[in-house]
This record gives sequence, structure tokens and C-alpha cells, in this order.
Amino acid sequence: MAAVSSARQGADRDGPFQLRGNSFTMMVLKVNDPASPDFFTQLAVKVRQAPNFFRNAPVVLDFEELTEDTPRFDIAALVTNLRALYLLPVGFRGGPRAVHEGALAAGLTPMPAGRAAKLESAAPPAADPQAGAAAIPAPPPEPIYRPALLVTEPVRSGQQIYAEKTDLVITAPVSPGAEVVADGNIHVYGALRGRALAGVSGDTNARIFCHSLEAEVVSVAGLYRVSEDFGNDVLKKPVQIFLRDGYLHMEPQ
Repeated sequence: MAAVSSARQGADRDGPFQLRGNSFTMMVLKVNDPASPDFFTQLAVKVRQAPNFFRNAPVVLDFEELTEDTPRFDIAALVTNLRALYLLPVGFRGGPRAVHEGALAAGLTPMPAGRAAKLESAAPPAADPQAGAAAIPAPPPEPIYRPALLVTEPVRSGQQIYAEKTDLVITAPVSPGAEVVADGNIHVYGALRGRALAGVSGDTNARIFCHSLEAEVVSVAGLYRVSEDFGNDVLKKPVQIFLRDGYLHMEPQ
């Protein structure tokens, strides 16, 4: 009987497919004025600034700023034009009913709204008047972040490192074409080249620290800047990168 059970489990593992849950980092394109004649002109300029970063990147279209009074527009054409820029729209969120219907017809998937990390204090346990003593307290919640992920070897071109629910600490250089990603902060005790994305789960308090800023792209909580936007006051210098008032700031150290 044990042999039959073992063989059945092996068959399940070797089946033609497996379904698993997972999480992925995706770019969000906030659509404020889809009818603007400059929409794709300005977007093309952004894409050309960092073509390797944007090429074949999955994109979620954010229609939250649109209302019932927004003039009708062709979402299928919007998707086609985005694909012409090598962006891959895969989902959408927000917007009025007509936009929802158009997005579904264009083959986009409804996505949940972004979530912000929030800590809430638990209420104290209520006393049991029958027992004359307080109820047994619930166990403390698990911490949001795990211990930092430490990387001591150089991060090579084409390599991606993701620190899930924690900070990423790298004591070696990051090469061009590499990507370092963290839900928390990113610390690079060396030259930061390639791409660095901190706070990818929406933590707007996340920061990037490096000894020499030479990156292609840096991002905190989805807001990014490309190397063409770096000033000489921060290029190849020790820098911290953070959000303030909705903008991505770079501050030499």
C-alpha cells in the first residue's frame, strides 16, 4: 500500500503541469489623460531613455484617475500602441464601468488595488467575568520584515537578486545589466550599476544607499529615474535615494 501511495505522489509531481501561487514585480502606468496627443510621444521618450529596462516589461494600466465624465477612448488601440513600444499590458485597475468593460474586451486582467504597509496595534484581551481573569493573550503578530538578505559576492550582469519582505545589503559591486530588488531598503557598499528597485511592494519609506551611483535605473515604490536624469552632483558619488512629497530625490552623502 505504501508503494502504491509513493508511486501516486511521484506521478502527481511528474504530471504535465503544476499550479502555484507566486508574486511578481510589475510596472504600473498611470493613465491620466488617454486622449492627450502627447501621450505616446512623451512615453516613447521615457522608453528610449532606458530601453533595456522597458523592453518586454509587463505593465498594469492604472485608470483610477478617470471618471464617468472622461471622454470615451479606444482601450484596444491603447494596448496596441503600448505593444509597439515593447511594453506588454497584462492587467488594469480602477476606472469607471465603461473603462472596465473596454479593458476586459482588450484582454486585460483586473488587478487588485495596491496596498500600503500598515501596522495596527491589537486591542487588549477582554476579561472573562465568569473566570475572573483576563483571557489568554493572542500571540504577537509576525514581523513584516525578515532579517536583511546579505550578498557578499559581486552581482553579475544578467543576475537578479530579490530580497522579499526585507532589506538587501550588498558588500560588493553591482554590474551593468544586473538587477537588485527589495521590498525594503537597498544598501550597496560599492559601485551600483544596473538597476536597483527598492520598496517594490509599495513601501514609500524605503531608500537606496550606495557608495558610487552608476546605475541605469533606480526606483523607490514604483517611482523611477534613469541615468540620463542623474546630475553631476550625484553621479559616481555616495548617494541616498528616497521619496519626498511624491518625488524621487537623490542626496549626496
